[in-house]
Amino acid sequence: MRAAHHNAYHAGHHRFAVFTAGATFVLLIAGALVTSNDAGLAVPDWPTSFGSLYKIPPMVGGVKYEHGHRMVAQFVGLLTIVLAVWTQRVEPRGWMRGLGWGALALVIVQGVLGGVTVLFFLPPWVSTAHATLAQAFFSTVVLMALFTSRGWVEEESRMALDVRRPRLATLAAWSAAAIVLQLILGAAFRHSGMKLLPHLILAVVVTALILWTSVRALMDYAHAPEIFRPALVLLVLLVVQLGLGFGAYLTRVEWSQDAPQPLASMVATTVAHVAAGALLLAASVVLVAQTRRHLADPDEIRHDHRHKTHTPKAVHA
Repeated sequence: MRAAHHNAYHAGHHRFAVFTAGATFVLLIAGALVTSNDAGLAVPDWPTSFGSLYKIPPMVGGVKYEHGHRMVAQFVGLLTIVLAVWTQRVEPRGWMRGLGWGALALVIVQGVLGGVTVLFFLPPWVSTAHATLAQAFFSTVVLMALFTSRGWVEEESRMALDVRRPRLATLAAWSAAAIVLQLILGAAFRHSGMKLLPHLILAVVVTALILWTSVRALMDYAHAPEIFRPALVLLVLLVVQLGLGFGAYLTRVEWSQDAPQPLASMVATTVAHVAAGALLLAASVVLVAQTRRHLADPDEIRHDHRHKTHTPKAVHA
């Protein structure tokens, strides 16, 4: 059992990280509304909007989605700057300070990709990178909220042995990686950079991995809420996401092929599908973090013990 952390919990910093994560989730929805309403070029210039950096254009038609998305993005960018600087001032953990700067770097790159996709008329792979990076940024901020929480800062780690193979931490990492790949394929399909079939095939793999991971976690660690809760959330989100995916398929592929403009049902299901995908990724990375924090590998413990046993004049000195 490892010693407890001795970092001081900072309630204000944690709440601000949670708020930033919530605002980022709203930004994801705003971005999905732009794509689903085919409003990506409703504002044709960048970084200005119709030639102005500060004037709000008439919010009509696709402009309300595209310019609204830009306004939310600017707000999240400002929040991220504050969060990164605040983290430097209050965090004793060097890796957390690095994560703060990392989040800021991600949001800057994300903004540039958003501009490039407008200036070059929505190239599929740039638009796909923009959509996928948004999900990665959301998960990064969610992790910052987790790492600044009272439970993470003040509780002890390593409370149980992870004896089965593959380790739960490994399964959780595989699930998170598969979800990332699935989000890339989904974004590529939405932005017309790829057919739907790869996304459907990988959905089977992702479903199997998440079921394996979450059921293992729920059965073996029902006594460990830090692991049980994200595993349960992951499982529930998977069920929701599969239903939304089927709905998005019906409304986008089957019902909207000859529609003169995006159907409201297609917009609703697609946006919900994108949002649930972001939550699914966030839940998976939280589970990865919690398994690595609270589960110990017996082989690693034995290796550490042997190392201490065989180095020892230092020990017996």
